Amino acid sequence: MPQKTHHYSLHLNWTGNKGQGTSSYDVYARDHELSAEGKQVVLPGSSDPAFRGDPTRYNPEELLLASLSSCHMLWFLHLCSTHGIVVVAYEDTPVGTMLETKTGNGHFTEVVLRPRVKVATGATLEKIPELHHQANKYCFIANSVNFPVRHEGEVEFVTD
Repeated sequence: MPQKTHHYSLHLNWTGNKGQGTSSYDVYARDHELSAEGKQVVLPGSSDPAFRGDPTRYNPEELLLASLSSCHMLWFLHLCSTHGIVVVAYEDTPVGTMLETKTGNGHFTEVVLRPRVKVATGATLEKIPELHHQANKYCFIANSVNFPVRHEGEVEFVTD
């Protein structure tokens, strides 16, 4: 299969100027908006509250978790569909650990995805962990980070 290049773009607009710009660390808000052409929703962003951010807005760390979680889910659903496993519900509550160093920089050390999957009766439950593992290998976002992305999934049958 030949290599393909994909390009993505969005628009980030800082909305946190309270009239003095960044004349001092504590006079501006970290508020911003993320949008993309053709999208209906503007995502309100900020920094983590630990860094003077608005706790009611999404921060970059949460968006990284969201990217990893949704990428994994999309691959997992694809793999289930091609293996004859009917998923009827999927939810995830991922958690990430970030280490902030003494110098003020930081990095994620791990993300754990915790998908809870409901499958139709008759599915082969033994295949589910393998499909989670494959989804992790295929996920474009997980392949782009330099820390482990683990999963601790749960699965249950749903009857009609």
